[in-house]
Amino acid sequence: MSGQLTRQGHAGTGPGSITPDGCAVELYARLSAGTEPEVIGSVVPPGASVLELGCGAGRVTHPLVGLGYAVTAVDESAQMLERVRGARTVRSPIESLDLGEERFDAVVLGSFLVHSSEHRVRDGLLRTCRTYVKDGGVVLVQREGAVYHTDVPREREDSAAGCVIRILSADPVGDGVDEVRAEYVFEDARWTQTFRSRRLSVERFETYLGDAGLVVDRYLTPDGVWVLARPGER
Repeated sequence: MSGQLTRQGHAGTGPGSITPDGCAVELYARLSAGTEPEVIGSVVPPGASVLELGCGAGRVTHPLVGLGYAVTAVDESAQMLERVRGARTVRSPIESLDLGEERFDAVVLGSFLVHSSEHRVRDGLLRTCRTYVKDGGVVLVQREGAVYHTDVPREREDSAAGCVIRILSADPVGDGVDEVRAEYVFEDARWTQTFRSRRLSVERFETYLGDAGLVVDRYLTPDGVWVLARPGER
């Protein structure tokens, strides 16, 4: 992590390298993809070009490649990108990504990145989505569920990875932002992560997408976590 500073309100502990937003590289290389590739595959046709923003260590990238998509995987961490296989990789902050005139059939903004505590960062993420999606393409955004900030503490098991994931707390720090503490426990290792997340109502979420030139088409999952948007007027 040489030359990189941890972002305010973000921290991580545990074995291996920790990225500026508190993510542990080894942890994210271990976690499973869950149902995310299936959700994406349900609305993106086989063989499509996919721009995955914030790919991390390839948790979702690798299943997408296995499904036959042509994936361009973007992350600002060189250590994360070293773990990605089978996809073209680009090291860059999402909000300043420069791929020239390239456009993609689908752009994926996962990992709840749309809940950035900083308005300028969130707006930059969504502008990048709008910039690089083809006119007839789709943007898939992962947002937090309705009780993510209030149903704490809670835990779930990632049985495929052999991990228990606990959200320990979500404490307000002002301006609608919470500082969230998470713990990931494996039989042989333990990681913690602290990050800041802005609560977004459905109305506020859709307004921010609209401001970026994106129009919500539909919610893909019953919990409203995965959203399909299409390019609209800028």
